[in-house]
Amino acid sequence: MKKLIRYQRWTASCKLQTAKRNAACCKLLTACCLLLTVACTRPSPPVYSGQKMRGINLVAPSKEIDSSVFSPIRQVNAEWVAVIPYGFCREGEPHFHFNMNKMWWGETKDGTAKTIELAHQSGLKVMLKPHAWVGRGMYTGDFDLKTEADWQTFEKDFGDYILTNARIADSMKVDLFCIATEMDNFAFKRAPFWRSMIRQVREIYKGPLTYADNWNNYPRNPFWADLDFIGVDAYFPLSSEKHPSVETLQKGWLTHLDELEEFAAKLQKPILFTEFGYRSVDFATEKPWESHDTKTDNPALQADAYRAFFKEVWPRKWLAGAFAWKWFLHQPRDSRRDAFSPQQKPAEAVLREEFGRK
Repeated sequence: MKKLIRYQRWTASCKLQTAKRNAACCKLLTACCLLLTVACTRPSPPVYSGQKMRGINLVAPSKEIDSSVFSPIRQVNAEWVAVIPYGFCREGEPHFHFNMNKMWWGETKDGTAKTIELAHQSGLKVMLKPHAWVGRGMYTGDFDLKTEADWQTFEKDFGDYILTNARIADSMKVDLFCIATEMDNFAFKRAPFWRSMIRQVREIYKGPLTYADNWNNYPRNPFWADLDFIGVDAYFPLSSEKHPSVETLQKGWLTHLDELEEFAAKLQKPILFTEFGYRSVDFATEKPWESHDTKTDNPALQADAYRAFFKEVWPRKWLAGAFAWKWFLHQPRDSRRDAFSPQQKPAEAVLREEFGRK
């Protein structure tokens, strides 16, 4: 009898353990199915099928130029240039000014058109990319106005600026039109203006459109759906070290790239880096957007930051290309004194090598 009781207990224990194992397996199988379902339903990032844009942002020349100024750009194997006609306003004031007599030649309507013409003659494609300059260098994204009347005045002036450049883009057969650059607060607060403006631009210019948003603002832009490319000025912080290694800089990109890829997948649009660049100074990759502080020259760090970019970022399939910041056309100019320019520095050789890879 005792043996029978022990046998019954053992049998019950086995059944209980078997039931527990089956329940655990069912939970694991359910979890796997849920994960698989999520993975299958999550959209994949778009694959940009065109030739990646190998571009350089130009500083508008102060006086007339000829086609010879584009030869050094071709020598670094760039295939695109961004032509940038600035317009100007003052902090807190509702008027926007452009195409004025005292402006640099390359920022006027005639100078802009001629620069585009010469770039095309030199075999380069062109992105026309209007910029606003606020006061004494205030960040454009912080520009704000207090009253509806002031905003309407500003929108009329600024709208004329965008549409004037859209007409230039159309008449000069520009390859890509970037409607504006880093207008964070304006873009977020006045989204109906921008959507209306994009519709008006498309009536004038039939090519592709983008907008250059700042690296920390692009996720909240309200009108990406109306454009062809997600444009990002890619001044992402990478490392707080004085001179980090290329490998450290590559690692610094990873979180940003994951977020960019997820965003491209969500919107199903390729991302274009409308600007990327680093100063040739110590700590240049800590806050790459900074330009006014004084640090010790370090052209080797600038070159390493470019190397890390091309190793880690350039191969991403959702990336439509990138435009380096910045390149001077007007002469005479010692571009070595400008920290962002890669000209006559080791970074220029990196551009030549990397842009030359097909």
